[in-house]
Amino acid sequence: MQWTLAARAEKMNPSVIREILKVTEKPGIISFAGGLPSPKTFPISAFADACAKVLREDGQAALQYAASEGYGPLREMVAASLPWQVDPAQVLITTGSQQGLDLLAKILIDKGSPILVETPTYLGALQAFTPMEPQVISVASDDDGIDVMDLAMKATLRQAQGERKTARFLYVLPNFQNPTGRTMSEARRAALSAKTAELGLPIIEDNPYGDLWFDAPPPLPLSARNPDGCLYLGSFSKVLAPGLRLGFLVAPKALYPKLLQAKQAADLHSPGFNQRMIAEVMKDGFLDRHVPTIRALYKSQRDAMLAALKREMPEGVSWNTPDGGMFLWARLPAGMRAVELLPKAVEKNVAFVPGAAFYADNADPRTLRLSFVTASVDQINTGVAALAAAIRESQPAAGVRIAETAGAK
Repeated sequence: MQWTLAARAEKMNPSVIREILKVTEKPGIISFAGGLPSPKTFPISAFADACAKVLREDGQAALQYAASEGYGPLREMVAASLPWQVDPAQVLITTGSQQGLDLLAKILIDKGSPILVETPTYLGALQAFTPMEPQVISVASDDDGIDVMDLAMKATLRQAQGERKTARFLYVLPNFQNPTGRTMSEARRAALSAKTAELGLPIIEDNPYGDLWFDAPPPLPLSARNPDGCLYLGSFSKVLAPGLRLGFLVAPKALYPKLLQAKQAADLHSPGFNQRMIAEVMKDGFLDRHVPTIRALYKSQRDAMLAALKREMPEGVSWNTPDGGMFLWARLPAGMRAVELLPKAVEKNVAFVPGAAFYADNADPRTLRLSFVTASVDQINTGVAALAAAIRESQPAAGVRIAETAGAK
C-alpha cells in the first residue's frame, strides 16, 4: 500500500525546539531551551479542589460533548478580563492558543498570500502558517518592536505583471516576545496602530506572556486601540497550566463565524471538563493572587541569569534585559554560529535554542534564545558558566573574526 501525501504535508516541518527538548532528556542536562512554564507555578491544590467540585456538581455536563464556542461562564470571564469592551460572543475557546493560529491560517491564507511577521518571530506561528503556502515577509524590527516605515513599504507588493497585492495580515507579539523577550513601546504601538488602520491591514496580536511583567505592566494592547482591525490570542498555559491545553481568541464579529466553522471541523470543541475546571479556579479573583507569585519567581530567575551572563561571558557576547516573560535573547561573537555551538554546549550539559529557527528569512546565525524560568538559580549559574566555556572554546581565531568583519562591510 502506497500513501500519497498532500502537497501541503511537504510544507510541514518538525519543531526545532521540540527536537532539542529530546536532547534535554539526557540526565544532567541544564536546559535553557524549552519555552516551558515553571512547574512550581502550577496551582495543583486549586485544581484538585476544582476537579472534585466540577465532577460532584456538574459531572455529567462536564464529561459530555459541548458547544464549539466554549463554556459560557469562561468566555464571560475572558471578556471581562480584557482592557477594552469585549462581547463574550466574540470569544472562542481554543485547544491552546496554538490552535488559534492554525484556525486563522485556514481561514485567512490562500496559496501565495503575503503575510507580514516580525524579525524574528514565533516559530510555532511559522509552523501553523507554512502549510497554507503563504508568502511570508519579514518586517524589520528593533528593541521597540516593528519598524513602521518598513511595514508600510512591505504591506503592498507589486507583482510581476504590475498588479499590486496587499498583505493579508501582520502577526505580532507585542509583550515579552518569543523569542527575543522584547516589548513594543507605547510610541511604537501608537504609530503601528495608526499606520495599519490607514493601510487597512489587519493585525493578529498574540499575547501569551502579557501578564508576566516584572516591574510594570506593558502598554495597552493593539486590539484595544482598533478592535475591529485586530484579532487577539491569549492563553491559560502561562498563568495556570499548559497541560490543560486551553487558550482563547477574541475576533471581530464579522470574522467569528468562519473561525467557529474551522473550530468545529478541527475538534468539535475544546475539552469541556478542562474549561469548567479553569473557570472554577479563576472565580473569586484567584489569578489576582496567583500571578504575582509567578512574576516574583521569574524575575528572580531573570536577575540570576543576567548576573551570570555578566560574570561569565567572554567579550563579544551580547544580550538584552527583558521586562517580563520567559526569554532572553543573546548574540554570539563574530564568526560563530549558534547551531554549531549547540552540540558543544550539550557536551558540557547545557542546552539552548539557536535563534535562526525563528526567522522567516535572512536569519542571524549568531543569535540564540535562553529560557530562564525552569532552571533554579544554582542551575542557572552552572549552566551559564558551562555555556560561556563552550563559547570560549569555539571562538574563531582573531584573524578569522577580522576577515568576517571586513567582509560584512
